[in-house]
Amino acid sequence: MKLSLAIVALAMAIPAASYAQDSTAVSNGEYPNTFSSGSANVSPFTNQSKRFNDWSISAGAGVPLVQSGDLTSIKNGNGKNLFGYSAYLSIDKAITHAFGLKLQYDRGETRQGWFNTKDAAPDATAVGARTQYDAISLLGDINFSNLLRRVDNHSPFRWALHGYAGIGTIAYRAYQKDINGQRLATEVKPFKLGSMFMQAGTGLKYKINNRLDIEGRVMYVVTGDDEFDGGGDKYSAINKREEQVSDNFFNATLGLTLKLGKHESHLMWHDPLQEIYYKLDVLANKNQDIEVCKKGDADNDGVCDDWDRQLDTPAGARVDGAGVALDTDLDGVIDLYDKCVTVPGPVENNGCPTTTAGPVVETETKLEGIEFDLNSDRILPSNTPILNNAVSYINSSNGAYNVIGATDTRASDAYNQKLSERRANSVKNYLIKNGVESSKLNAIGRGEKDLKYPECEPATKCPEWKNRANRRVYFEAK
Repeated sequence: MKLSLAIVALAMAIPAASYAQDSTAVSNGEYPNTFSSGSANVSPFTNQSKRFNDWSISAGAGVPLVQSGDLTSIKNGNGKNLFGYSAYLSIDKAITHAFGLKLQYDRGETRQGWFNTKDAAPDATAVGARTQYDAISLLGDINFSNLLRRVDNHSPFRWALHGYAGIGTIAYRAYQKDINGQRLATEVKPFKLGSMFMQAGTGLKYKINNRLDIEGRVMYVVTGDDEFDGGGDKYSAINKREEQVSDNFFNATLGLTLKLGKHESHLMWHDPLQEIYYKLDVLANKNQDIEVCKKGDADNDGVCDDWDRQLDTPAGARVDGAGVALDTDLDGVIDLYDKCVTVPGPVENNGCPTTTAGPVVETETKLEGIEFDLNSDRILPSNTPILNNAVSYINSSNGAYNVIGATDTRASDAYNQKLSERRANSVKNYLIKNGVESSKLNAIGRGEKDLKYPECEPATKCPEWKNRANRRVYFEAK
């Protein structure tokens, strides 16, 4: 009987373990979906996203006492209590932080009547009995401490009150002893209609550590059978002593629970409300002050050194948002020193065109400052005003121009050469799209051979603003 029940318990546990993650199944659709809150932060719940262990194994031992029966364990005719023994083993699955399931196997022996069956009958009227039982049941587990815990309770969560209830099948052998000796009074096999039973009770758990709990538990077992107490046939003289038709007993046990899994905490010991309030407290106490310009502003241009790409801007020069001195006509002379701010001219002529006795003659024109992101040939929105000025200037000019692309010193020579050609062609196409005749433009890529700051070889020797300045496209008159 014991072997068959153990096999059945194992057979029931294996499929439960195999399909245990059914409770975590979610929609395979895109998130957010119809079944979600609509938040952009919603993500599927999978084994990889789990934060808590939800499996455990429990075992314990205790004392059963027949309370309701024709033969009881509590002072039945002799003024003494008769104590039996019991043990249990269960596989536990937490469904939520407040509810779980247990597949439990119980084994024990109750002792009841006028005397212990290990002793001789004291007289001809005395009757003693003992019942050996094996049971398998499925129990619901409610964590009342998690379910009813106050949100403002910040005390350590180490005690938990649990409630249990469930049904199962019980098999037993009841022996009766009198002055004539001991005999088998009743035997019930498992998995029969008459072998169904119920049990319910409560347990108090204490969390020893993240892996181990200790629990005291009291269960009340309703057998549904009038012959469990060893009184024999239900119409026997002994079974007519009381009117009840179910022999029931208390089972007080002390046990341990081993929590399984790779995570630090178990789901039944987690209080989600406390976690939310803790995070709110952390945010409330966090210093929200933001320190601006931690590194200062060395050149006093109004742009913090934390993001200033030109740390040596001359005093009085107007700068853009990146701290670079403005050069409106892109002739290489910043506006502070440019005598002709809106008309390009050579550096040696203070940014003004070189003139003769006749009309202005163009001797050299360079437009610089069209910079690119690392490993990119995309024209940045900040460069469109510069390019639009270039469109106007080239259209008003009779000359032709080379559109020259360059890179910094990162990556190989071959890669940088191709990247510089793409940059030059990107700017050329933009100009043609905006009205410049294609015959006036010639795209040339010079890779990393044409550095604005030659000292940036390798790139790690220079600040990033110099490397960015090397990633450019400029114009050169043919």
